[in-house]
Amino acid sequence: MKKCVLIAGASLLASLTSSAGAEQAARPAHTMVSPDQIKWTAGPPSLPAGARAAVLYGDPSKEGLFVLRLQLPKGYRIPPHTHPRPEIVTVISGAFHIGMGPTANPKAATRLPPGGFFAFDPGMAHFAHVQEETVVQLSSTGPWTINYINAADDPRGRK
Repeated sequence: MKKCVLIAGASLLASLTSSAGAEQAARPAHTMVSPDQIKWTAGPPSLPAGARAAVLYGDPSKEGLFVLRLQLPKGYRIPPHTHPRPEIVTVISGAFHIGMGPTANPKAATRLPPGGFFAFDPGMAHFAHVQEETVVQLSSTGPWTINYINAADDPRGRK
């Protein structure tokens, strides 16, 4: 009986190795980006104007893991919103003020300095602001979506 399990295991391993090999051939084996290689562009239209963004890994508009940096100018605010997928954020520079709930209350926000980190489950209502230029790194799985609690806060509806 053990022999049968080993044969089935070997067969499964060969199948997985073959699939992994095909997947690896379809994409680069690694990604490395030094700070001087980061290419900043305008932030996504789903965020208020003024943010700049740099995709470091993956594609936020497609299925799969991605890593995105956001550069936020002094005084920038993101109104209360949710995401349908987990959001994992690390503060790179400046300070990111993050608050919980469907109503923005800047006094209730927690200040996260460089190195600060948070991870939110899908559907968790939150808001953010910065008092100085700040860079954060957001990791999640795509497609990335932001759903504003108040539709009037959604910049995609403005002209």
